[in-house]
Amino acid sequence: MDDYDLHHHGDREVGAGLVDLAVNVRLPEPPEWLRRELADALSGLAAYPDPTAAAEAVALRHRRAPDEVLVTAGAAEAFTLVANAVRPGHAVVVHPQFTEPEAALRAAGHPVHRVVLTDGFQLAADLVPEDADLVFVGNPTNPTSVLHPASTLRALLRPGRLVVVDEAFLDAVPGEPESLAGQALSGLLVIRSLTKTWGLAGLRAGYVLGEPAVIDRLRAVQPPWSVSTLAARAVVACCRPAALAEAEALTWSAERDRKHLADGLRALGVEVAGEPKAPFVLVRIPGGDRLRLRLRTAGYAVRRGDTFPGLGPDWLRIAVRDEPTIAGFLRVLEELLL
Repeated sequence: MDDYDLHHHGDREVGAGLVDLAVNVRLPEPPEWLRRELADALSGLAAYPDPTAAAEAVALRHRRAPDEVLVTAGAAEAFTLVANAVRPGHAVVVHPQFTEPEAALRAAGHPVHRVVLTDGFQLAADLVPEDADLVFVGNPTNPTSVLHPASTLRALLRPGRLVVVDEAFLDAVPGEPESLAGQALSGLLVIRSLTKTWGLAGLRAGYVLGEPAVIDRLRAVQPPWSVSTLAARAVVACCRPAALAEAEALTWSAERDRKHLADGLRALGVEVAGEPKAPFVLVRIPGGDRLRLRLRTAGYAVRRGDTFPGLGPDWLRIAVRDEPTIAGFLRVLEELLL
C-alpha cells in the first residue's frame, strides 16, 4: 500500500478548541425536525430493526424498484459489502479519492490497481485498463472536488465489469447533475450517504442502488440488523419531498460559501485545484504539511492531503463553512503566508 495511511480521515485532524475545516459534514447537528423524528423512534428500540420502509423510501426518491435498493450503515459499510461479495480478477480504484474503498478491497484480500489522475484530476474512460472487472470512482470526488460527467462514467461500463460510483457528496451539488442514481444500468452500483448533508456522521445512514442480482449479493454478506432503527428512520425522513427541498436549498448556500472560500484562497495566491463542485476545496501550497501544523496552532484544523494516493505533503483539503468562519480562516491564512 506504499506509505499512504488509507484509514486516515478528517476526524483525526480535529481537536478541542479547533475550528473544524477538516471534516466534510456540513451541519454541526441534525436539523430540529430530524432530531424530533429520531426522538420519536426511541420507544421502538426494543424491537429488532427493519429497513423495509427505508428501502421503499429510497426507491421512491430515485424512481427505482425496492429490490434495487440496499440500505446500509453509512457508505463505508457499502464499500466493505462490495469487497466481500465480489471476487474481482482486476480491481481498480481511481485516485485521488476517498481511501476506504481501497482499504476494504485490500482487507478482503484483493490486489488493487490504482489509476492516478493528474491533469486537473479529470477522468477519461480509456485510463482504466480494459480488463478491469471492478472499478471504484467518486463523483464528486473526495478530495479533489471534481464532478465527472455522467457520460464519462457510463463509458466505463463493460460486460463483466462492475462500476461502483460513490455519490456521497452529490446531494450537496445543486440539482444533482451527473448523478447516475436514477439510472438502472447493467454493471452499475451507486452508493449514497446521508451523513454529509444532514449532520448524521454518528448515526451511519446510507444506501446502495443497483441491479437486483448484485444487491442480493451484497445483502447476503451484510451483517444481520446492521442498519439501526434510528438510521432506517432517518433514511425515510430524509427522502420525503420537504427534506429534499430543504437539501436543495442548502446546496445553494453551500455554493455561495464555496465560491467565497475559493475566491479568497486564489486572492492570496493559493492554487485551488480545478473548479470545485463539492463542499470542500483541494489546494496546493508549498510546505503545506508545515502550514497545516501552523494552522492548528492558530486554531484551525484542515485535512492533510498526503494520505490520498496521488497527492503529497503540499496538498490540503479545506471544508466549506459559513462566510464568517471562512473570513476568519482567510485572515489567519494570509498572516501565515506572509
